[in-house]
Amino acid sequence: MGQPVIIQVENICYPILAIVGVPANLVTIMILSRELCDLSKCVTRYFVAMAVADLSVLVFDVIFYEIKDYYFPNLFFNYTPICTLSIVLNMASVDCSVWLTVAFTFDRFVAISCQKLQIKYCSAKTATVVIGMVCSVSILQTVPTYFAFEPREIIDNRPWSCSVKASFYKLPLWIAYRWMEIILTPFLPFVLILLFNVLTIRSIVQTNRVTRRLRGNEKDLRHNDPQMVNRRNSMIILMAISGNFIILWTVTLVTYLLVQFTDVTLLVASYNDPFTILEQTGYMLRTLTCCTNTFIYAVSQRKFKDELKNLIMIPISLLIPFFKSPELDEKLDICICVIVFSNPYVN
Repeated sequence: MGQPVIIQVENICYPILAIVGVPANLVTIMILSRELCDLSKCVTRYFVAMAVADLSVLVFDVIFYEIKDYYFPNLFFNYTPICTLSIVLNMASVDCSVWLTVAFTFDRFVAISCQKLQIKYCSAKTATVVIGMVCSVSILQTVPTYFAFEPREIIDNRPWSCSVKASFYKLPLWIAYRWMEIILTPFLPFVLILLFNVLTIRSIVQTNRVTRRLRGNEKDLRHNDPQMVNRRNSMIILMAISGNFIILWTVTLVTYLLVQFTDVTLLVASYNDPFTILEQTGYMLRTLTCCTNTFIYAVSQRKFKDELKNLIMIPISLLIPFFKSPELDEKLDICICVIVFSNPYVN
C-alpha cells in the first residue's frame, strides 16, 4: 500500500518551501539591512527580525524536522538530545515569529493612532529592545518542552529519535503548561492582531475624514496629501502582513482548540484520519507564512522591488562582460575546430 495522500503532499510541499523560503528570507535580510528602502529604522528592524525568525522556522521546522525525517532518517540529528533540542528551537522560532508580528502590528498602531506616544515608542532603540525581549521570552517559555520528550527507541545503547512522554498529557503541571502555550501561541496573538488592526483602521478612517473636511472634498486630495498617502501605504502593508498571518494560522488554531475541547489527542496514529489531515494541513499553511512576507514587501514596497531587481542584476552584469570577451570568442573557435577535426567521421 502506498503512502497516505497527506504524507505525499508534505513530501512535495516542504522541500519546495525550503527551496523558495530560505533564499527569499536571506535576500530580504540582505536588502533590508542596507536600509535603502525608504522605511524608518524602526520598521526596518522589525522586518529584518521577522525575516530572521521566519528563516529559523524554515531551518528547524522544515529542514531539520520534516525533510530530515523523510529523506535522511539515519542522520546524527535523530540522536535524542539533538532531536529534542531541535524541536525546542523550532517551537521557539515559531513563537518568536508570531510575537514579532504582534509587536510590529502594535508598533504601527502606535505610529498611526497614538501621536503622543509615537515619538518615544516608534524608534530604532525601542524596536531593538522589544525584539530582544520577544526573542528571549520565546526561548525561555519553550525550555520546559525539552523535558517533555523521551527516546523513541534504543539502538546500540544510544537513545534514538524523540517521543512525547505519556505524562505530558496527564500531569496537571504539563496540562497547565500546554494551555499556557496555546494561549500565548496562537490564541492571544490572534486576538491582539485583530484588535490592533481594527483600532488602526478606525483611526485612519477618522483622520482621513477630518482631513477631507478641513481641506475640502477635492477628488485628487488623497493623491496630493503626503500624509494620507503614507497612512494608506502603512495600512496596506500592515493589513497584508496581519491578514496573511490570520488566514494561514486559522487551521492550526482550529486544531488546537479541537484538541483541548474534544477527545482527539495530539498524536493520531492514522494519517488517513480527517483530524490528522486537518492538523498536518494547518502545519503546512502555518509554515507558508515564513515564505510570503518577502513577496508582500516586493508587491507593496517600490524601493524594495527596485533593490531586489538590482540584487538579481548583479550576477548577470558580472557575467555579461565575460561572454562578450574577445578572448572567449577565440577560445570557443579553437575548441570548435579541435572538436570538428578530431571527429573520425569528419572527412
